[in-house]
Amino acid sequence: MDRITQFAQERIPFLFVISYDKKERFVQPLDSLDSDVFFKIGGYRNYPKATIDKRYLIKKNPINFKSYRESLDRVLEEIRSGNTYLLNLTFKTPIQTDLTLKEIFIYARAKYKLYFKGSFICFSPEKFIEIEGSSISTYPMKGTIEATTSNAKEKILTNQKEMAEHTMIVDLMRNDLGMVARDVEVERFRYVEKIRAGDKELLQVSSKITAQLPDNWRDNLGELVEVMLPAGSITGTPKRSTIEIIESIEDYDRGFYTGIFGIFDGESLYSAVMIRFIEKEGDRLYYKSGGGITIDSDAKDEYFELIDKIYLPF
Repeated sequence: MDRITQFAQERIPFLFVISYDKKERFVQPLDSLDSDVFFKIGGYRNYPKATIDKRYLIKKNPINFKSYRESLDRVLEEIRSGNTYLLNLTFKTPIQTDLTLKEIFIYARAKYKLYFKGSFICFSPEKFIEIEGSSISTYPMKGTIEATTSNAKEKILTNQKEMAEHTMIVDLMRNDLGMVARDVEVERFRYVEKIRAGDKELLQVSSKITAQLPDNWRDNLGELVEVMLPAGSITGTPKRSTIEIIESIEDYDRGFYTGIFGIFDGESLYSAVMIRFIEKEGDRLYYKSGGGITIDSDAKDEYFELIDKIYLPF
């Protein structure tokens, strides 16, 4: 994380992209950014707006339910043993589409987007951390329901499984912020936002947690980011043991999926979690998705949530 700290100390605007396991890192000044990297975040973008004006195809080939259930049962066994309370279980799904990665990126409607060197894209709805002045905020997102469901907002907010899952992540993120800042406060708890998911609209539940950093936070920005990773919303809690369980159960490498990307504009920092993620391997595309598992999880509900999160937000 030395380049992050160096550029922040020198007030040089830069883009950073960090993989889930923190082993792969891309940090580059905005004024000399590689020509095959595009982003939208924090009110900044480096590509023109466009809207899709043609029909498109997307076909999903998800893991079968039996195999999914076997992985879920292993997670539940770990929960019953007290090794984790919440675990974000993910899979990679082969997809077919008549669009290129670049086209999907340009057309996608999302708050936070990244196109990285023809190898992957993400169109994320989830902030990670923002730092403005000496205030740091994080926005854990847990809980999803189709907006057309009868009484959707009431159902998602009163669902006990969703409440428990969200509360655990908020507690985890409060703890993570407490390692780098003071006066940690849950400013907004479980507010609902609407996002587009292909031909559907989803309601997603987030919270806002804030804290205060020392005035010289830019002098230690790399270390600050290092401490906060990986993002708690895509691991689970307790974080360390849950990460170990994820490594033993998931049968693929997350890579940059569920890592983070962001920009430092010379004064402030804006970042997002890399979910809603499509990766190219050879001539094939894979969509990586998942969801949080607790002791109250229903296998079929979780399986269909995994599939529902495979979409193009046009």
